[in-house]
Amino acid sequence: MLQAIGEVLPLAVGIAISPIPIIAAILMLLSPRARSTGVGFLVGWVVGILVAVVVFSLLSGLIPAADPDASQPIVGVIEIVLGVLLLLLALRQWRSRPRAGETAALPKWMDAIDDMTAARGLVLGFLLAAINPKNLLLAASAGVTIGTAGLSVGSAVVVIAVFTLIAAISVLVPVVGYLVAASAFRGPLNALRGWLVDHNAAVMSVLLLVIGVAVIGKGIAAF
Repeated sequence: MLQAIGEVLPLAVGIAISPIPIIAAILMLLSPRARSTGVGFLVGWVVGILVAVVVFSLLSGLIPAADPDASQPIVGVIEIVLGVLLLLLALRQWRSRPRAGETAALPKWMDAIDDMTAARGLVLGFLLAAINPKNLLLAASAGVTIGTAGLSVGSAVVVIAVFTLIAAISVLVPVVGYLVAASAFRGPLNALRGWLVDHNAAVMSVLLLVIGVAVIGKGIAAF
């Protein structure tokens, strides 16, 4: 179980360090309906991560079990494909970064956050967690690791819980912090939002590059 946790931790961090969901959460916390939309977004984010990793864990559990010391070509191929897709996403992110003097563009849907309800915030959080291509690939990689680790149900639940907590922490901390001390968090949240907007593409491209290479290496080692 500890080995599985160690293997999925970098993938969970990859989801946690996602500038767009963090920016969305911050904008909600600076909106007129800060508390309701922020909590709704957090719930949707956690549920989305949980659903994605559970689905991929269950699907990976269908792969025929093999001797732990034997090669696992099916798992290796899946991980190599996932790693290559992560590298392609890293390249896409790098090419989309703003040039010198340019202003980073945010998704158009962020303009509607001020009018967003708690229910819409929940749906948005779920979609960004479970449908976003980058998060989906990272959740799939984690699911393959968990589903093919030969864990008991109890151990698998623990690994999934740890993965979900770490992946959700970047949204969990600002939302809970705002609920506890709203006035103290407004300034830091606004400053963080500006930094993430300017460095979104660069942060994600480097992160995806590192994780993609690691996943490919793990896939090669499975042969």
